This record gives sequence, structure tokens and C-alpha cells, in this order.
Amino acid sequence: MSCFDSADESAHYGFSVCMLLQQYREQLGWESAPVVELGTGDASAIADVVAGLPGLRVHSYDISADSVQSARANIAERGVSDRYTVELGDFFDQADAVGGEPVTTAIANPPYIPAPDRDILMPELWGGVRGNDLTLQLLKAGYDNVITAVASYADPVTTLSTAADLGYRVVNFLAMGLDYGPYSREPKVREHIRRLVAEGRGWAGDDEYMVAVALLTRDPAIPGDRADQLLHALQLEV
Repeated sequence: MSCFDSADESAHYGFSVCMLLQQYREQLGWESAPVVELGTGDASAIADVVAGLPGLRVHSYDISADSVQSARANIAERGVSDRYTVELGDFFDQADAVGGEPVTTAIANPPYIPAPDRDILMPELWGGVRGNDLTLQLLKAGYDNVITAVASYADPVTTLSTAADLGYRVVNFLAMGLDYGPYSREPKVREHIRRLVAEGRGWAGDDEYMVAVALLTRDPAIPGDRADQLLHALQLEV
């Protein structure tokens, strides 16, 4: 069964989340507890995942009022408003429970454009100087399981070494090659990515990079550690 119908990177995010949730259904326990999401965007990808996985409940947070409005419309259109809710606010200010239910799994396709500052074409996509600020903050939030996008040019080595220091293992992932979009092509951003690559903080071609959506866990009941395989999958011959 197809889990969603969206485009480009959003489709990869939705497909990967769907596949990882299905593969580790019993271990993640999402049929009995809600999942939280950092950053909703327009919600189209995850709304289709929720529609394709009847037991899944997602509680999402976004700091953009426009995104929340668009997300709620897309969620309603897909008929999953009872299981996919969106709240305007900072994800990191929310409690570790939704409606009194403890949460152990978080999902995210966080902003990961690296740049010296937020003065870029779309500041909402800025992920910090190395592109991984939000990812590191999510890992430090303490969820047992995190499904997140990891971009090849956003210092993935530091991301995964930090994850390991926090007790996470990479259980599995799905990787995809992408061409630069207009925000990565912005001269200021492109030059910054080149510097990061030259410093050994990532991998990218002149107009392409890799992104993986990975399941990281601190739960000893979920076996496996594919961190080295993930880093290898993110590398490009440049």
C-alpha cells in the first residue's frame, strides 16, 4: 500500500518515516502511544503517512502560523484530523506527554541549510552555521526514538558522534540523492557549503547532495547500529 503522495524531498521524508514506522511497529509502540513531530510544514507528507497507518497518532508543533493554517487544511482534506493534530508553538517548550500519554518517539525533517547567519532566501530553512543545530537540539531533548533527516552537507559526522555520546544507535535509514534547490544554490549558501566540505564537515557535489532519514534509538530492545553505513551512504565522490 502506498503511504502518501507528495513530491521531491517531502516525499522522501514521508516515505522513509512510513517505512521505518512499519518495519519497527512493535518496537516503537506507536499504536499505543502518540508520536510528536518537530516542524509541520504543510503536513502533506505525514498526513498521508497517518492515513496509510490507521493506528498512528501524531502531535505536531510549528512556530509558523501560516504553516499551521496550511497544515490543518491539508490534514482535514485527508480526513485524519482526529489522529494528526498541529499546535502553534515551540516544539521544545512542550511536555514529554500528549494528553497525559508519555511520548517516546519524535519525528522531524528539520531545517538544515547551513549558512553564516539567517540572512538567506528563506530564513526558516536555516539550520545554523553547520546546518545541524535543530537536529542536535532534538537529540538532546531526550526521546528514546528519533526519526530525522540527516543531510550530507550539514556536518553529519558531528551529528552522529553527538548522538552516540547521548546513547543513540542508528537502527536503519533510507538515503536519497538530491539536486540543489534554489535555497542551496544561493551563492552565499553554496560557498558556505563548499567551505564545510573542504573542512571535512560534510559531502556535496557542485549541484547535488545526499539526504537520509534515519531511525536513532536508545532502546536496548531495538537491535542494530548502522551509523558507519549511514555515513558511507552520505558520501559523494567529489
